[in-house]
Formats: sequence, C-alpha cells, structure tokens
Amino acid sequence: MSKPIFQTKVIAEIVVFVALSTALSFIKLFSLPQGGSVTAGSMVPILWLSLRRGGKIGIFACAIYGLIQLFVEPFLFHPAQVLLDYPIAFGVIGLAGFFQKRPFVGVNVGILGRFVAHFVSGVVFFGEYAPEGMSPIVYSAIYNGGYILPELAVSIYITYLLVETGTLKIFL
Repeated sequence: MSKPIFQTKVIAEIVVFVALSTALSFIKLFSLPQGGSVTAGSMVPILWLSLRRGGKIGIFACAIYGLIQLFVEPFLFHPAQVLLDYPIAFGVIGLAGFFQKRPFVGVNVGILGRFVAHFVSGVVFFGEYAPEGMSPIVYSAIYNGGYILPELAVSIYITYLLVETGTLKIFL
C-alpha cells in the first residue's frame, strides 16, 4: 500500500504553520490602503512548511492560508480578483517546496510567484486607481512591490537564521 500524503502528523503540521502565519499577519509594520502590508514575517511559517514537506503540501497549505486571509481581511472586487489575490497568490508561495535543497531560491520563487499574482490582479482590476498619466502596469508594479519586496527581505533573513541554526530540518 502507498503511504497517504496527508498523514495525521502532516495535517497537524499544516494547521500549526498556517495558524502561526495567520497570527504573524496581525503584526503589521505598515499597510497599504487597497490591501497589502509588511508583517513580522507572516510568510515564513508557510515557507518553512513548504521547504520541509515539499511543493504539493506547500501549495495546499499556502492556498488554505490564502483562504483564511480572505476571511480575515477581505478585499473583494471581482470573483477572478478574489481568486488571484487569495488562494492563487498565497498558494504559489508553496512553490518554494520544490527547492528544498536550495531554500533561498525557494523563498524567492514563492514570493515572486505571489508578486506576479498580485501584479496581474493589480493591472486588470485596480489599474483605474493609477494616477493620471501612469500606466496601470507601472502602478501595479510599484504598489505591489512596495510591500512584497520588504516581505521578501524579512522572509530571506528569517529563513537564513532557520537554515544556519539547523531549525529548518528539525523533526523531519
């Protein structure tokens, strides 16, 4: 018989890491008016889980986290925007799990994936908020980069600490 992907231990780990990410998402260094904020490393627990358990579990857990963020801080404009900004944007963070041997590459890929989803949503659904004369593409890149890049820096730094202390591989 094959071993099920979602063993009790893995399900419990998903719950704990998603809950920790959710708790950290309430500690905001700054927030932007139409959504997006820099937090105290809220993506790190789900990145950590993805790097520990792989891409499939990572994408699943990150998408769940995205749905929780939808309920915690909803910013609803259009059904496609909701999909792009919540389960898809956060779900792609789990792509980090496909780079288990190169965690810093994984962190960059996961967070870049989140940026791309928010960027597309910004261009398509929020381009009208661009200042007069500014391209919606430039506006979306600046707006979303304004909080994703600091989140990336925080996530890389904390991941560095987890790698250096060996904590990233604990309990595997």
